[in-house]
Amino acid sequence: MREVELVGGGEGVSLRIHGLTKETGREDKGATPQQRYKDSPAMASGTALIYDDEMTSYKLLWDDPECDIEVPERLLSSYEQLKHYHLVERCIHVPVREGTEEEIMLVHSSEYLEVVKSTQTMNEEELRRVSENYDAVYFHPNTYRCAKLAVGATLQLVDSVMSGKVCNGMALVRPPGHHSQRNAANGFCVFNNVAIAAQYAKRRYGLQRILIVDWDVHHGQGIQYVFEEDPSVLYYSWHRYEHQQFWPLLRESDYDAVGQGKGKGFNLNVPWNKVGMGNSDYLAAFFHVLLPVAFEFVPELILVSSGYDSGIGDPEGQMTATPECFAHLTHFLMQLANGRVCAVLEGGYHLKSLSESVCMTVKTLLRDPLPQISGEMAPCLSAVESIQNVRAAHKPYWKCLMYEEATPLHNLSTKSQQMMEAELIQTSTHPTAKQVVGTTNSDEAIKTDRFLESHMKKILFPVPPVKTASAIVSKVDAHLLPISVQVEMEMNAQELKTLVSAFDAELVKEEKALLSLQNVLAVLDKILKKKVCNGIAESSVASVSTTFALKHCFDFGLQRVLCIVVGDMDLELDLDDGKILLMNICQKQQTEKTNSKYHISLNWKEDAGRNNFFCAVLGFILPVAYSYQPDLMIIVIGPNRSLGVNAISLLTCLLQGLAESRILVVIQDTEIKLVQSVAKALSGVSTPDFGAYAPAFQENFLEIKRLRDQLQQEWKMLRCSVKDWISGN
Repeated sequence: MREVELVGGGEGVSLRIHGLTKETGREDKGATPQQRYKDSPAMASGTALIYDDEMTSYKLLWDDPECDIEVPERLLSSYEQLKHYHLVERCIHVPVREGTEEEIMLVHSSEYLEVVKSTQTMNEEELRRVSENYDAVYFHPNTYRCAKLAVGATLQLVDSVMSGKVCNGMALVRPPGHHSQRNAANGFCVFNNVAIAAQYAKRRYGLQRILIVDWDVHHGQGIQYVFEEDPSVLYYSWHRYEHQQFWPLLRESDYDAVGQGKGKGFNLNVPWNKVGMGNSDYLAAFFHVLLPVAFEFVPELILVSSGYDSGIGDPEGQMTATPECFAHLTHFLMQLANGRVCAVLEGGYHLKSLSESVCMTVKTLLRDPLPQISGEMAPCLSAVESIQNVRAAHKPYWKCLMYEEATPLHNLSTKSQQMMEAELIQTSTHPTAKQVVGTTNSDEAIKTDRFLESHMKKILFPVPPVKTASAIVSKVDAHLLPISVQVEMEMNAQELKTLVSAFDAELVKEEKALLSLQNVLAVLDKILKKKVCNGIAESSVASVSTTFALKHCFDFGLQRVLCIVVGDMDLELDLDDGKILLMNICQKQQTEKTNSKYHISLNWKEDAGRNNFFCAVLGFILPVAYSYQPDLMIIVIGPNRSLGVNAISLLTCLLQGLAESRILVVIQDTEIKLVQSVAKALSGVSTPDFGAYAPAFQENFLEIKRLRDQLQQEWKMLRCSVKDWISGN
């Protein structure tokens, strides 16, 4: 890995926290961390990877079936798999340091710190006695040192991102942190790495809005307790709950724990009340809960409590999400906070599932195109129940939910099932698998290993050598595009005429049309042959070029193409066989009869000066697109477009999770700002400006509701209430 020198809280810097100053000899050059953050580039490049095998130097010294799954191999296997995929060498190495006592006490009490410190010199019996004072924790003579390294590694990652040395990164740390509390270790966690990082970032860089996303399968109650009264930190956690029957067995892990005092509305709990939640359930929770609120919140930094016990095969979670799901979740988070994402390892106890999921996260941070997500895209009833409850509980606090009609549910589908199972347990002399938390059949673990070995080979693919190609020939000079965009040359004239003649012989005679088709085909061909990921092309006859491009896609062997038209444009297409899903975003009013499974018209009124399109993208377009699972996407920007540059950039960025990021954007009326913004979105060199958030107008909300009611039976990811789920079945 490449190395960078950090200005952080370690040796040779001045660290000021809570009025404390630790002078270590380096001359103060006058620039504060806040100034360095404000002056840092809008979008840095590179992904940090922080790892030190010293964090594997503690382990359980006695028999304890509750703790024996937390092993050093968790880190070792993750790092080895990163090396196997050649990801380590692509990342920027950031050295680990110890967290200081002042930093640790941003969250923890001095009394608790002294208890942990005292374990360094204890014998096994003394360690065991101290461990028994806490829930699901073990101590080792090296625990304190490793816990300080875990804190320091997390803060090094924050410093790297906030100073602009890297864009994003991941810290592979151990012990994990999200359960630990002010005065207590808890659930394998000693110091609360992510909570400390949030407090540190607020004080060191003056941040006012931090988003913490906790996708570990256990509720990170330690983080919730720290920030439940703090409106500057939005905490989102999904977790196995099972009506308070799953560890940590807390009432405050339910959906109605929304925060306290000034922090009301800033604590989002999505409780999973059954096992087996998978890719579609996780995506639905992002589409209908997290992302709408997060875009409204406008975070300046994202911290991810990256626990992978929510993945397939894990004995703790018993969920079914496959590794690529975490790639898609990471992709969505990277569209926020100018891409400043810091992922910090928490749980994960099936080594193969853990290591593959870590790799998927890092590949996405490196901006590799995403693999297609597997499985049927249809959230289960229990997941939809939880989503409805969270949306209803947070309606008073967020504009994006102001028109929410559903109310909290109390008679959940899983409650009656749980009561029957409880009665069965009481009358049985033998425990069932669900009575023993964390137990797993070794045959099942082996089966998961084999599945993942095969699954990863199926979904992974070579990354094209070029990210974005362009064929723009008029107003926009090549030097105005991002430097990484490859400008395509003209293709062979005779080859072009042969292709066009087969499509429409008359077009060969029209020089203007022929030039447009040449632009589109030059880029499309590179995308189809996987020489580039995506591209942008100018066409003066966008409707003809799009029809031609679609035919070329099917001649090439594609089965499903999502075509989104922005503006007034009529395309004569055969939509009955499902090979094309046509979505038209326009201003003119359409009748309900226009809409069918594969032809959808979305009438949208834009808010002048602000972007109110978030509601449409997150609540409708993405759910439909993920339900369809296209092989390629074509976004056509035609005349009289109903969307501004910011909304089109948002759409382009968020759709890149699909179709291995294969997108062709066809623009009819080239406008410099539009072309630059779309090229920036496609190339990933920086996050485009999505504009100021605005809630949808009521008429826009009613349009989304109308379409959802009409189409949720066909596109099941649209469901965000039980009424939707029932009517869709």
